[in-house]
Amino acid sequence: MSLEDHAGDILRKARVQSKISLAETSAAAGLSEDDYAALEESGRIVKRTDLFTAASLVGVSGGRLEAIAKGWEPEPVYTEAWREFRMITTTENFSVHCYLVWDEVAREAALFDTGWDATPIFKHIDEHQLDLKHLFITHTHGDHIACIGAVRARFPKARLHSNSKNAPVDQRNRENDFIRLGSLRITNRPTPGHAEDGVTYIVSNWPEDASHVAFVGDAIFAGSMGKDFHTPDEAKRHIREQILTLPPDTLICAGHGPITTVKQEREHNPFFVY
Repeated sequence: MSLEDHAGDILRKARVQSKISLAETSAAAGLSEDDYAALEESGRIVKRTDLFTAASLVGVSGGRLEAIAKGWEPEPVYTEAWREFRMITTTENFSVHCYLVWDEVAREAALFDTGWDATPIFKHIDEHQLDLKHLFITHTHGDHIACIGAVRARFPKARLHSNSKNAPVDQRNRENDFIRLGSLRITNRPTPGHAEDGVTYIVSNWPEDASHVAFVGDAIFAGSMGKDFHTPDEAKRHIREQILTLPPDTLICAGHGPITTVKQEREHNPFFVY
């Protein structure tokens, strides 16, 4: 699965978040504005480019950005160790992931976001004879909650969880909440930035000591981060403190792009250099 953001997307996102003009960044890269705009659009470096100076100007790692331009992707994650876990991808103009987890013995399930279409969600639930107990929303952007009505219509007793200030009080996450799903344990950490109500859910206590799984919405992607043109420093701080402090083998499951790990992002993400 391809990265959500190519090198040009990362440069554009970092430039806009840094409030640096196209003219300044193209000059740093040693390109005309037209050639630099083409680089942002395509992610391809076709002319001699001072990528490191341009990256430094907009606040990302030049070395890591160059690696992405040359084709870096996170090491493949084989999810067989998490038998009760599925990534479900639906597409409508663009693709978005939601995730289904369940307890093997109790057959109780939780859904993290909904994506565009409930049909494949229901197919998995029926195939594994599950009872959907919880619906966790990472943020309320349309692609992540498009079929929330269909899911709630079929499972009216499923408990809804979100960080939306507009949600009823009994549906809002609290800081020290933890939810039991059979033997699994689900906690939450606030990760606003890309969305005001952004939240990350961590599922732990998997069978056979499989690593934690973090459902992050669009806070962070493999090799990038969700756009935040208003409070990017705060968004980065939340990602550093709430996601990248998790154990290195923790899976990072975003709304777009491939699954990655905390270790991979600490070592390769251009926005987060340690």
